[in-house]
Amino acid sequence: MHQHWSEWLADRVIEEKKEPYVISGGMTTSGPVHFGTLCELLFPSAIKKALEKRGKKCKYYFVADIFDAFDSVPKSMEEFTAELEPHLGKPLCDVPDPTGKSKSFGDHYLDEAKDLMKKFGIDAEVIRINEYYEKGKFDEYARFYLANEAEARKIVEDTSGKTEKKDWSPLMPVCQSCGKIATTRVLSHDEDEYEYACDKDVKYVKGCGFKGKNSISDHKYKIVWRLHWPAWKQIFGSSIEGAGVDHHTKGGSEDTCEAITKQLMKKDYHIPYKYGFILFQGKKYSKSKGTGMGISEISTLLMPEVIKYMLLKPDLEENIDIDPQSEKILRKIEEFEGASRLKLDEPEISRSDRKKAIAYGLSTDNANWKASFLDVLLYFQLYQSWEKVGELTKDPEGVAYLKPYIEEWIKRGFMPEDYKFRYEPKEPSANARKFFESLENEMDALAVHNAVFEFAKANGMEPKALFADIYQALIGKPRGPRLGKLIAALSVDKVKKDLRI
Repeated sequence: MHQHWSEWLADRVIEEKKEPYVISGGMTTSGPVHFGTLCELLFPSAIKKALEKRGKKCKYYFVADIFDAFDSVPKSMEEFTAELEPHLGKPLCDVPDPTGKSKSFGDHYLDEAKDLMKKFGIDAEVIRINEYYEKGKFDEYARFYLANEAEARKIVEDTSGKTEKKDWSPLMPVCQSCGKIATTRVLSHDEDEYEYACDKDVKYVKGCGFKGKNSISDHKYKIVWRLHWPAWKQIFGSSIEGAGVDHHTKGGSEDTCEAITKQLMKKDYHIPYKYGFILFQGKKYSKSKGTGMGISEISTLLMPEVIKYMLLKPDLEENIDIDPQSEKILRKIEEFEGASRLKLDEPEISRSDRKKAIAYGLSTDNANWKASFLDVLLYFQLYQSWEKVGELTKDPEGVAYLKPYIEEWIKRGFMPEDYKFRYEPKEPSANARKFFESLENEMDALAVHNAVFEFAKANGMEPKALFADIYQALIGKPRGPRLGKLIAALSVDKVKKDLRI
């Protein structure tokens, strides 16, 4: 009952599969990496860590499905629409990168994913699936599917609940004339050769009309998704692989994958697992439509270990709603810092705290800062000196680590409203003056905080009104950072002097 999902999945792999274990996962490199695709990288990595913690040997293959058809210009590339649209329908690996940074359009986003894997400490062997086709790794499965075309088609139809078109084929040829893969169809075939036509209209692009002949051994084809997926799991020898809940719904590709593996291939099935949707302010993420902030952008505002923690802590099938508002992000940072202090060996640790502790351990191997993030924010707003903040927090290395994130918050106007202030003391109200007079010089943050409530009660005041009066005297607005922290950071003695009390 108290296990984190990575633990019970690792235990199941050990119980059901043979070592060395293979963890696989993948993504189509058609747009920017966001929280949803980061999960596809992170979840297998968490299982790998859980297996290695148990002393087991395992390998993690991350499959870049870079051979998929280029079907739309993502929002992040709209400025290059004129250059990209002529390539619609081609494999992503054959579309030029308009920025010139990578060797193809598909590689542009794969390179982004690789950079983030380094940043997030994800250890995986990255596979460009087009290279596996070029090397003939899929040839035996292409021939197998052609030889068993009728049965493969029946399984696809039975598991998807859809009737395929008459010209359905296991293969998608790459047109020798125009290079498109989305607009071709197989006309006839024998064991190795096939005839095809590039004449389909797939709404976003039309075929060129070319007719040609090719063979499996020329490697100018891709297997259709519902057959390609089970084939790659055999090629990599997958022990376990997950997919989003949409793949696992009735009629989804998971049903097809299992049926093809067991019924047609007569092979053992890997351990499947499903994970929930990643939402952005209640809406499903979409790389191509630009729904949701790209992970590259968010990772300039938020430390990678906190992002990992946010994604790894919830139950596996739970939908995770990312809402990058500064106040909500601050709460997550505080929760992460609290999780760092939890002890797994505590006999009375709750299920909730145990999940937090495990998620923390999966998120980082070393604590990169010791000071409270809120304290660092507060001290910098007060003193505008990183050296001073490092001195006050007694954590100069941690402050140096947090510095670029906080500077980005300031640059983007991301700072929470309570932390947008300047210390500009002015004449306090009568009640606030009496409160300040009651403070003793050595009081810490908690003592000051409690003193507000005690003073309000003793003087028949609403605490909220007293807080507002105190903030007005110190920062000229009715709300601000935690009052006890604010006054303690300045020191009671300094506040009294500045207010001439």
